Amino acid sequence: MRVVTILGPSQSGKTTLVRQLAGLESGAAASENCGHLTLTSFRFLDEAWCALDLPGGAEYAALSRGALMASDAAVLVVPPDPAAAVLAAPYLRAVEASNTPCLILINKMDAAQGRVHDIVAALQAYSHAAIVLRQIPIREDGQVVGAVDLISERAWRYREGQSSTLIALPPTVADRETQARGEMLEQLSDYDDSLLEELVEDRSPATDVLFGIASRELRDRVVVPTFLGATDHHNGMLRLMKALRHEVPAASALRDRLGGDACAVAFHAQIRKHLGKVVMIRALDAGISVGSPLGGGNLGGLHLPGGGTTAALGAGEVALAVKSDQLAAGHPLTATAVLPRPSWANAQAPMLARVITPKTERDEVRLSAALGRLQETDPMLTVRADDETGKTILCVQGPLHLRRVLSTLTDDFGVPVEATVPQPVWRETISRRAEVQYRHRKQSGGAGQFADVSLVLTPRARGDGFAFDEVVKGGAVPRNYIPAIKAGAQDAMVAGPMGFAVIDVGVTLTDGKHHAVDSSDHAFRTAARMALRDGLPLAGPLLLKGIDRVDIHVPSVFSGALVSLVAGLKGQVLGFDRDPAFRGWDVFRAMLPAAATEDFLQALAAATEGTAWIETRFDHYEEVYGPEADTISKARRAASG
Repeated sequence: MRVVTILGPSQSGKTTLVRQLAGLESGAAASENCGHLTLTSFRFLDEAWCALDLPGGAEYAALSRGALMASDAAVLVVPPDPAAAVLAAPYLRAVEASNTPCLILINKMDAAQGRVHDIVAALQAYSHAAIVLRQIPIREDGQVVGAVDLISERAWRYREGQSSTLIALPPTVADRETQARGEMLEQLSDYDDSLLEELVEDRSPATDVLFGIASRELRDRVVVPTFLGATDHHNGMLRLMKALRHEVPAASALRDRLGGDACAVAFHAQIRKHLGKVVMIRALDAGISVGSPLGGGNLGGLHLPGGGTTAALGAGEVALAVKSDQLAAGHPLTATAVLPRPSWANAQAPMLARVITPKTERDEVRLSAALGRLQETDPMLTVRADDETGKTILCVQGPLHLRRVLSTLTDDFGVPVEATVPQPVWRETISRRAEVQYRHRKQSGGAGQFADVSLVLTPRARGDGFAFDEVVKGGAVPRNYIPAIKAGAQDAMVAGPMGFAVIDVGVTLTDGKHHAVDSSDHAFRTAARMALRDGLPLAGPLLLKGIDRVDIHVPSVFSGALVSLVAGLKGQVLGFDRDPAFRGWDVFRAMLPAAATEDFLQALAAATEGTAWIETRFDHYEEVYGPEADTISKARRAASG
């Protein structure tokens, strides 16, 4: 069995392509929907195939990494419009990072909006591998009615809903065919010395030799062959399938891409009612069978895509493993271990965060367990606790990913949740020196409480944090109480006069008094806390906003638009450079208020047609003054009751 992943922008025709390929021969195809991934197994010319179909949307380019770990090749389906080539950029990036052989189908040629050569040139801007046009269209009255294969030099006329029919090469395309074939041969000869020699000597290479060269160069990932078709009309489907059959490498090549030690790969997982964790695996060796060791445990059961079970898998075959919780999605497997995933398959940093809470309090424990299970099956999400509130923060790739995760929690785990935008992180500090004295005295029946402290508050440099010192002389405050005074000062830093945690403050104990009977650690801790509560308002409180450093991975054509976008959200542009690893991409660097992240993500998706993604990390705090600070502080106090 050989496995191909079908990728492409939304509405490009991926699902229709899978249906057309699976229906080329009589015999029922079998499909299995596994969350965002659909497996379709079928046969073509007595060979077994499995197509992995991913939804459109740029965030699924990141989620494609698992599917590519199990694939011998990828088919990238693109619209017939040069302006839409940028929508394919995230997918070209994914297949290039994984070193997966890739073929391109320019789909919907019946509604082409540009010249094929212009489409190929636009796609080439995002690929280090040469995108080689293998067909040219035959047009009549402005409509595409067929295609010419540039290797065999045979012409085919499309037929509605049927395989194309062989025709003589129309005289109207002869000159274009000669020119396009020459360009194709030049591109192929860049990676084959024998072909280059034949071209230099003006000899025509044999057709079977050319097919062999094309096949090798696809496997070596130096060329991306490009075909034409219209999936809605069945046009070009047979030619594409024959190219897959003759040129896509066998599963042994996948083993080399994964490091050479794996006997199988777990490429996707899902939690299902009544079955629990279901892991999609592909065998790279024969001998994967029910009860045999795999991934450090015994394999429970094997279900075939679309229904039925099997006792064992042959090399290259795909199945759904059940009762095998030791298997982890997105990892190569040996009999005794789950191997680390290749670096290219590591999860892209999630960029969308939501606070999630169960709609009923009794589901809190169940939500925690469900999220733990989801992390086992979806390496593209992370879960963490908010540092201030302790609430659960779910981080995902984007809105589509979030919708799927929330649906899974409700439908499969029975835990409906509410998702809200996390509150921005605000802090406060002081701007000037202040002195404060506080006496804590309390008498109630028996032993009382007494503590007197004199403190000096001083601002510290940004990022220096809290510091405590003491210069008490003469035993005014016994030394055994000083740790309690420090602890009380730290207690007061939890919330300052504006309602936010206080940072970058120095506290010095200068004097105090104690009582031989009524003084205690508790009394001095209370006195210090109350002293700071009184002293912080006197020290010129300042509101601070968090500033994140943001690295934006963006197609180069959109970089210019980000300057005004960042500036409009009170950010600072640091500059941008070409991404050295991926052609046609920039890494755009900026400083951005953390409170603006949500607005920035929405604006970024609109400005880049959903193709860009970001990595953020906290950098520093900056002061907020005037009405903005007053508004934020009042909102905090109102929220706190």
